[in-house]
Amino acid sequence: MPPDFHDVLFPISIAIQGSGGPERKTDIVVTGSGREERIARWAHSRRRYDAGSGVKTFAELQSVLAFFEERRGRLYGFRWRDRLDFSSVQAGVQITPLDQMIGRGDGATKQFQLIKGYGSNFAPYQRVIRKPVAGSVRLALDGVEVTDASRFSVDTHSGIVTFATAPAAGVVIKAGYQFDVPVRFDTDSLQIDFSAFAAGEIPKIPVVELLG
Repeated sequence: MPPDFHDVLFPISIAIQGSGGPERKTDIVVTGSGREERIARWAHSRRRYDAGSGVKTFAELQSVLAFFEERRGRLYGFRWRDRLDFSSVQAGVQITPLDQMIGRGDGATKQFQLIKGYGSNFAPYQRVIRKPVAGSVRLALDGVEVTDASRFSVDTHSGIVTFATAPAAGVVIKAGYQFDVPVRFDTDSLQIDFSAFAAGEIPKIPVVELLG
């Protein structure tokens, strides 16, 4: 685990009431004829959240303050539970070991990165999953679940699955799991107007995903 990352989950009761989602960076150039040219500046999306919208009480605000201070503002990263997107399947659907294809055996490779696919018809996107929830990962080889825990291990800091024996050539490797988003605060200062908070105004507490 990187020294600038704390493997701790942001208060989940606040996170699931927060707001935010994925962000992409696209440059749009309009030519002289009026035609658009669109250029993707980022290969991967980056998620941004606002924890403030999940804070409803002074007690919750105090817990966020303590969490913020321990992370030293933007200095240390942490885990965030995205209520919209936190598992290998849609919310409310049971996780199975057949949810996501993460690789195909070649008889030599033992390590495979957890990934999640989005879309299927036009331009499917594969997202690297680096922070699986401990104990949640289920694996299958050619459709058969691997139930013997001694046959594989999962690094919950990188999302890499390591098999004790390399899967045979052509074997399809699939996985199901829950995961968190690695993030950090996107501010070094919390500006809270307590009278406004008491009147129902939501404080801004920005959080941004860590990539790479």
